[in-house]
Amino acid sequence: MLLDSDTQLNQKSYYEASVVREPAQAPLSADLHCDVVVVGAGFAGLSAAIELAQKGYQVVVLEADRVCSGASGRNGGQAIVGYASGQEPFETQLGQAAARQAWDMSLEAIDLIDERITQFGIDCDRVHGYLYVADSARKARALESEMREMEQRYGMATDFATGPDVQRHIQSPLYCAAAYEQKSGHLHPLKFGLGLARAARSLGVQIFEKSPVVALKRGQELCARTLLGSVTATFGVLAGNCTLGEYGPAVAREIAPRIMPVGTYIIGTAPLSPATCEALIPSNAAVCDNNFVLDYFRFSADHRMLFGGRVSYSARTPARLQNIMSKRMADVFPSLASVPIEYVWGGFVDISMNRAPDFGRLGDNLYYLQGFSGHGVALTGLAGRVLAQAVAGQAERFDVFARLQHRNFPGGALLRTPSLVLGMAYHRLMDLL
Repeated sequence: MLLDSDTQLNQKSYYEASVVREPAQAPLSADLHCDVVVVGAGFAGLSAAIELAQKGYQVVVLEADRVCSGASGRNGGQAIVGYASGQEPFETQLGQAAARQAWDMSLEAIDLIDERITQFGIDCDRVHGYLYVADSARKARALESEMREMEQRYGMATDFATGPDVQRHIQSPLYCAAAYEQKSGHLHPLKFGLGLARAARSLGVQIFEKSPVVALKRGQELCARTLLGSVTATFGVLAGNCTLGEYGPAVAREIAPRIMPVGTYIIGTAPLSPATCEALIPSNAAVCDNNFVLDYFRFSADHRMLFGGRVSYSARTPARLQNIMSKRMADVFPSLASVPIEYVWGGFVDISMNRAPDFGRLGDNLYYLQGFSGHGVALTGLAGRVLAQAVAGQAERFDVFARLQHRNFPGGALLRTPSLVLGMAYHRLMDLL
């Protein structure tokens, strides 16, 4: 999704600078018929297309911009087990058995990344290892309680450290607790996404770039219209992140109030020495703190620090972004305070009110995937798999997510963004206190 100065920021993206894109796929300029039309060529749409094509369906993917030009090609590259909401919505709404099934599927989502990398030969700088950190005594107690509960209830074991012992995981004066696990990890998201696109095309999927959907006719057959053509299909999949509903073409206005676009930003340093990287994060893990307004970071394959955070809930890029991000990085790693910053970029992810994924149906033949809430690197792959199973008549796993109840963001179309900005200011203050 391109908002405010987002286009300019993406021109400074380390991810775009470190890949060579293939020539753009031609825009749709004809009237086509297929089994399934997918709107959106990010991780979710491409995953769905791959899974559907492997089941024998004819699939057409329509992308408003370029493949993985939105959140899929700009994110922190962190592939994380579980959900941004935690297990609570599944436990309270669906019961412990369904919550366990949801947790197991999140583990499957990580495995699926590695399966696709192997199956389709995707070179995307894959690394295993994840570090959860806390920067205050209160946050340390919360982290320890969460890790203990996840081990007791779901078998997620971590190497937990407090006090000076934290330094064996991360050389930073900021953190007083850390928990390390090896299931999660990180990758180069744009390399992975472009690999998914190549995989989809190898299976016969047709992908059309620069083909925004301007109208979607529903019924026994669906008809998605672009500026120059149309696709008529038996089934449809809406996988456009923030670009659907009132934030883009009005193809799904009824579900748009359940998600919000949240800007998140990353800086990339000049290359560091391998010895420096190994000293700062010996495991080369991806790292994230447990503040409500959080920082997340990792090293790239060419030894750059990629440091993310500084979320924006107003759809505007924060002023003095590079200086702010550099200061936050220096708070974590004082030794990097004078390291040059070579890249600054951002993008918008879709969050749901309770941070749980929002998957479902509009009628009998139109499916949607949204609300990944920052966990999309792994969860989008699983989303595509369970959606393809549902289209093929096996909806049990898809319905674990479809049964979750979601609320609209308060304030209506005009006031919900200001309301969220005020709410996040409160949470940022609580983090500071």
